[in-house]
Amino acid sequence: MAAVAQLEAGLISERTKAALKAAKDRGKVLGGFRGAKVNPELGRAARAAKAFEFASQVAPIARELQAGGASLRTIAAELTSRGIPTPRGGNWSAAQVKRVLQRA
Repeated sequence: MAAVAQLEAGLISERTKAALKAAKDRGKVLGGFRGAKVNPELGRAARAAKAFEFASQVAPIARELQAGGASLRTIAAELTSRGIPTPRGGNWSAAQVKRVLQRA
């Protein structure tokens, strides 16, 4: 059994190497790292700007509901029932409503 497994591993290795060579011959760039340097601060700033923009659109609705005496949980349920998606497209929770109100 060990000899058969070793033979099969060798055949898989040969097929893989041949496929990678064929892809490289077609001009495909192999490997994941492309040498690009990424500044993590730029990504963080972009995410923060996007979050602020989203919060500025949703906060007026939440504040209106809050002025009517609704709790955070009630506001979350109302936003979900109105079909207003969260940034990731899910249902609203009280914690998310709280963060949106704090951000805006």
